[in-house]
Amino acid sequence: MQSNDAAIIRGAAIPTAAVGVLAVAIGAAVAAVDGAVGVALGVLLAAFFFGGGLLSLGYVGRRWPELFFGAAFLIYTTQMVLLAAALFLLRDASFLNARAFAIGVVAGTVAWLGGQVRAHVRIKTPYVVPESAGSPPGGRP
Repeated sequence: MQSNDAAIIRGAAIPTAAVGVLAVAIGAAVAAVDGAVGVALGVLLAAFFFGGGLLSLGYVGRRWPELFFGAAFLIYTTQMVLLAAALFLLRDASFLNARAFAIGVVAGTVAWLGGQVRAHVRIKTPYVVPESAGSPPGGRP
């Protein structure tokens, strides 16, 4: 894992964890244990999906940089479909509050994406590697 990838994951995971703790407290106050469990599972699911997606995108970017955009689109679309499927499958689960679970997924998703955008802006990864000072203008020796 490159250092900028680790910084981006940290930049997204920390706000997600903070939002998760706050959301669990609110879920416990509003819907007791079922609400707290639902919100916690929702935030964890969102963090797991987006963290895994970011790690897999970093792998594709290092291994096959020419496929980066297509992989990013495919990974993000797959994440959204799988999150929607999880919401659909767990809507009638008796061990958690379905509304709290959905709110946890949305809160975790918003926190993760917001933290990821903020981390990308702060890192300022160069898109073009500047030429060395020893090479003549025009790029040819």
